[in-house]
Amino acid sequence: MASGGGSPSQAGGVSQRGAGSPSHPAIPHLALEAIEPLEAEYESIEAELEGAGSGQEGQPDAAQLARLTKISRRHKELSPVVEALRSYREASADLEVARQMVEESSADERVLARDEVEHAEAALARRAEELRARLVPRDPNDGRNVIMEIRGAEGGEEANLFARDLFEMYSRYAERKGWKLEVLKAEASPQGGYGEVVFVVKGADCWRSLRFEGGPHRVQRVPVTESQGRIHTSAATVTVLPEADEVDVHIDPADLRIDVFRSTGPGGQSVNTTDSAVRITHIPTGIVVSMQDEKSQIQNRAKAMLVLRARLMRAETEKLAAEQSAQRKSQIGSGGRSEKIRTYNFKENRVTDHRVKLTLHKLDRVLAGELDEIVEALVAQAQAEVLVAEGRAGGD
Repeated sequence: MASGGGSPSQAGGVSQRGAGSPSHPAIPHLALEAIEPLEAEYESIEAELEGAGSGQEGQPDAAQLARLTKISRRHKELSPVVEALRSYREASADLEVARQMVEESSADERVLARDEVEHAEAALARRAEELRARLVPRDPNDGRNVIMEIRGAEGGEEANLFARDLFEMYSRYAERKGWKLEVLKAEASPQGGYGEVVFVVKGADCWRSLRFEGGPHRVQRVPVTESQGRIHTSAATVTVLPEADEVDVHIDPADLRIDVFRSTGPGGQSVNTTDSAVRITHIPTGIVVSMQDEKSQIQNRAKAMLVLRARLMRAETEKLAAEQSAQRKSQIGSGGRSEKIRTYNFKENRVTDHRVKLTLHKLDRVLAGELDEIVEALVAQAQAEVLVAEGRAGGD
């Protein structure tokens, strides 16, 4: 495997003969020069992490821990790009060797040598595409855990029952992916649905897979409360938030108002004899988070702070980027039945994602957690949109 050293013409590039060939879509030299600083950054971070892991500098303090958390995340982001870059260099070197063999081979050996060139060109083309795919700008929240909020919207109790169906779908999906799911808050409805359920999903690539789930979800089915067998349309909203670390969001304790009260169940009856429920209000923004699921006030407060940090980070991002504000609005919408990102039709065993115009006649399997086909279509569309936008920008 090639090292990080060497100029593009030596290690990272290919000959001008290959670079211009239609059958050889190599990465331009200038593009490689732009990528190589990422490799230098990666190697610098790797050295710093190895030094921290040796324990020679003693136990890290809070600032050092925050630094290690930050650079570890960056190391994870850069790793696939650097691996793809090095694989590309290796394939480029193999192609140069194959071409040299053609020039040095006898007439009898030349046919075989040209076959080697064709194989090497195909391998380099694959490595080039892999590198281009890795260079699609990563979402800054990749690698983070995910906080999801599901709420019944239009449709009364049927909407709450559908909210529970969505929660169970995501729970099964998380189980299939090997992720951990922890419920932070659950407000049960009279017939066993959820007026609101908030949970955190922890695992590799969970943000990549779940980030597009935010928005109004519409269901078409005969409700359990329907005596005439008529199909009703209801809706639930899903909000997806990246989990914020304490180092990402600074919260001044003076900006918080914390109220404690007794937990209540459906209908308002008290379910606890102590003031274990917690309501935290962030005074500057007016954001309010309440938790009462745990018997311990400390645990409820910790969960409330987790959700508050995520909401504050989202608010900060929206403030800095107007387009993200529009994105959140599109996620939540009004919760109306006419708004939807996805429709679940029980009679036809059909699920349709309206953003990618994908329809699958296997709703039962989707609700059982088989979401990968939908998720990958959404991810591919997002990547394609980025590449198209970059292409337009590059042509200006």
